[in-house]
Amino acid sequence: MIFQILYVSFAFMTDINDLICSYITKEWLIPWLKENKSQTSFAKDHGVEESTIRKIKSGGNYRIPVETLYKICEARKISLSEFFKLINE
Repeated sequence: MIFQILYVSFAFMTDINDLICSYITKEWLIPWLKENKSQTSFAKDHGVEESTIRKIKSGGNYRIPVETLYKICEARKISLSEFFKLINE
């Protein structure tokens, strides 16, 4: 029983991390890059390392820290609650 609960929790966390990273990539990073701006400038403008942006963009199993998400949202001038509303639309 405990294993099932842990598995469901892990699966949900994986799904939410995928959803967060996918949204950031599709809605913010790709349009940024289409304006002939660099991934490095996106990272600098959003207060994170370029390696973090690579991890977000790569999808996979990257578990984005809340602090990182907060910095990105702060740079976009939105709250975390607004961000979660956006990804659930």
